[in-house]
Amino acid sequence: MKKLLLILIMAMGIGITNSTAQGYQAAAGLGLDFGDGETLVGFSGKYFFTQHHAAQAELLFGDITALNLLYGYHGGFPGASNLQWYAGGGLGILFGDGNSDVGLRPMVGLDYKINGVPLGFTFDWRPYISFDEGSEAARFGLGIRYIWL
Repeated sequence: MKKLLLILIMAMGIGITNSTAQGYQAAAGLGLDFGDGETLVGFSGKYFFTQHHAAQAELLFGDITALNLLYGYHGGFPGASNLQWYAGGGLGILFGDGNSDVGLRPMVGLDYKINGVPLGFTFDWRPYISFDEGSEAARFGLGIRYIWL
């Protein structure tokens, strides 16, 4: 997992040096939720309603199944037109063997679209604040998505 993150960061760094103004409206692909506990993998989609407002949905699988419904407010960085920061949150719904849980998923992260290639990457910190079970502060998300709009 550490090698994957290092490769992703290096690829983003190379892409940032060649970036021009280019955004996207919708993307779908692979989502990962990892950190303390189990790593979950599954489907992830993101849709921008406006330049700054986006919805994100994920259906992730492991020993449990997780459905994340998230909202993010996005902002840019001067001189890095393909790189955005975002902050927001939403609900996380967990389904397991006889155990279900609903919790809050605040998040803060980075969204990067590769110039000239229909790929976007997100990386965020997204703790899980449970209403019933134990909360987890050390949870992170990684999205690798194909951009079609």
